[in-house]
Amino acid sequence: MSEDGPKRQRPNVLITGTPGVGKTSTASLISERVGLEHVNVGELIVQHQCYEGRDEDLETNVLDEDKLLDVMEVILDKAAEDGTGIVADFHMCEIFPERWFDLVLVLRASTDVLFDRLTKRGYNEKKRSENMEAEIMQVILEEARESYAPEIVHEVPSNTLDDMETNAKRVAEWCKHWEKNNA
Repeated sequence: MSEDGPKRQRPNVLITGTPGVGKTSTASLISERVGLEHVNVGELIVQHQCYEGRDEDLETNVLDEDKLLDVMEVILDKAAEDGTGIVADFHMCEIFPERWFDLVLVLRASTDVLFDRLTKRGYNEKKRSENMEAEIMQVILEEARESYAPEIVHEVPSNTLDDMETNAKRVAEWCKHWEKNNA
């Protein structure tokens, strides 16, 4: 988002966490409840070919961060111009400029729940192990805390559908307050 662009009328929210914690489902629910545009960053990467190769061991593309940031900036500028906000979901948070987001929600899942979700997705042993270790070591949470102001980073559980509902409800309330305070 350009520094000199229009003042936003609606907030931008980042939903982040280890793969398998429920980012896309939570972001979709928030989008429906709050009326923010859902930006699935993983789909955006594929759609705009924001990758520079493939990591066969992890069965994933290698991200071209610069290209992704260019694509995202256009989306965020348009949302600001249109008076809308976005809810983005992605497993990396440290690559985005701090000014882009008003709230960063870090979803956390217990290891047994996460293991089952990753297994159901068909992750190979190496990819599943790396993601399990990242969750145990709180890698994404620490990256969020290092990349954004502490008051906008919130760690929340994401083990059940009830957790997802509660998180969406909390974000909806937060958005109302943000809009009232930034009108």
